[in-house]
Amino acid sequence: MAKSQHIAVLIPAAGASKRIGAPKQLLKWSTSNLLGHSIETAQALEAKEIIVVLGAYFEKIKSEINQYKVQILENRSWELGLGSTIAIGIDHLIQSKESFDAVLIMLPDQPLIVPYYLQSMINKFESGKKQIIASQYAEGKFGVPALFDSHYFLELTLLQDDQGAKKLMEKHLDRVSSLNMNPLISDIDTLDDYNKMYAANHQ
Repeated sequence: MAKSQHIAVLIPAAGASKRIGAPKQLLKWSTSNLLGHSIETAQALEAKEIIVVLGAYFEKIKSEINQYKVQILENRSWELGLGSTIAIGIDHLIQSKESFDAVLIMLPDQPLIVPYYLQSMINKFESGKKQIIASQYAEGKFGVPALFDSHYFLELTLLQDDQGAKKLMEKHLDRVSSLNMNPLISDIDTLDDYNKMYAANHQ
């Protein structure tokens, strides 16, 4: 897994989960919770650094993931949306004394994503080629998990709205290559989504 040594993993987890009415990040999954499970998935990659950006319910969620060796940041302006949360994580990478070739962005509400899929994304990456490696959804749409060459770090720090990094993918479409993740699409937006997915994946 040497290719992943200069790649950071960023997990934006700052949202308030208003449609669920409780911290979605802490919903039970496997032997942990959704956020813990995503951290464990990232740890299987042996990435150089794993960054988790929290916002709503900061103290509550932080206390539940303190056992993991990750960098925890706070987005006090989390209500601005996913873009602002990604920007805080990327700014941390830019300010770091370490050097990173790329960042892999993944979300905690996609628990069916497996390390093998993320490693395939990393294996596709070649440093210095200004690549964006995205997940291809239905109807040709691109989304996360996605890997961005460090060439895009500055642009990522300028994100503010709730569209996250999709706007950047659209802007640099000629640089985007993709992996098909249709079998792994699993966004959890409502409690009903969670209950159905949990039942289908836990015996």
